[in-house]
Amino acid sequence: MAALGAVMVTSYLSSSVRGQALGIVAMFTMLGAALGPVIGGFLTSVYSWPYIFFVNVPVGIIAILLGMHIIPSKPPVAPGEKLDVPGVILVFIAISTLIFGLTTIQGATVVGGAVAIIVSVIFWLLFVVHERKAAQPLINLRLFSSRSFSFQNIDILLVQMGMAGVMVLMPYYLEMIKGVSTGNSGMVLLALPLGMILTAPIAGKFSDVIGTKKPIIVGFVISALGMYMLSTLSAVSSVSHASIYLFMLGAGSGIAYSPLNSAVMGESPVSDRGMTSGLLKMMTNLGSSIGIAAVMLVSLTVIGPELATSSIHDLPVRDLVFGFNMAFLFLAVMEVVGIILMLGVRNHETGSGMESEPAIGF
Repeated sequence: MAALGAVMVTSYLSSSVRGQALGIVAMFTMLGAALGPVIGGFLTSVYSWPYIFFVNVPVGIIAILLGMHIIPSKPPVAPGEKLDVPGVILVFIAISTLIFGLTTIQGATVVGGAVAIIVSVIFWLLFVVHERKAAQPLINLRLFSSRSFSFQNIDILLVQMGMAGVMVLMPYYLEMIKGVSTGNSGMVLLALPLGMILTAPIAGKFSDVIGTKKPIIVGFVISALGMYMLSTLSAVSSVSHASIYLFMLGAGSGIAYSPLNSAVMGESPVSDRGMTSGLLKMMTNLGSSIGIAAVMLVSLTVIGPELATSSIHDLPVRDLVFGFNMAFLFLAVMEVVGIILMLGVRNHETGSGMESEPAIGF
């Protein structure tokens, strides 16, 4: 379902409102991510944990009924194409071994993690070779000959890498350094998705008017600043400061994210939009996985060998804070990389100069 969001927006709406529509999609995505843990915690505490799964039943039924009655029927773009099964298998193995390797290379199984990463590299190479020869490839690699398409896909990965890395590391800082309870820690973390919820639709609308490049760069600049400020947090910093920096990161990510999606979809021909929409979601999920693994690897490496001989709760607060700071600083550098990549991208034309499909619902 997530992979089809961008292609549905692009197929059913005029290109003149693509950025705005994708911004609204991003807003509701983050709204769901923000409300999900809160609602899940409520259901678990009041009833029991199986109810967090039952809640999907009425939601799913409503979505099916609304989809049947509201979403127009469109003929398939390429009805004769077949699924590239070998490509699916190769990319599945490449991604799964990469994630396994990144998550296990941090601990005592360094050798196993390194081997998994090597296996991942081999299967990525096999995937590229296969896709170049396949008559109906899973991913049209020719699209990556466009510098704009390639750089902006990497930037989507970097945006998600930063958000996921912060969301997994901040609870440790809040609970272990600041002594914030688990429930209150979750409330503090809501500042990040709130920033994205407020800015994503606005940035999408602006990108329809002035193009995508400037909003993306502005978003990365704000994200880099917010990430850098997170790297300055200490044991005596106030929780309100952490909330402000998280909001800055969320706002910057929201400003960059919807124009990025719009730009990538705009670079894709109609026949490849379904593939491109799935690719966007793959880059998003891959960014989350890499971001989580990267911040844990950086922080644990900086903390040093003492971690292997003692509990993390027994380590000096100074060492823990320094480890967190270096992980956030690493993510700030990744945000700067995103800016540099965007400087090499041509400004995407606004919707008025692109293909014109009939707008439905706007």
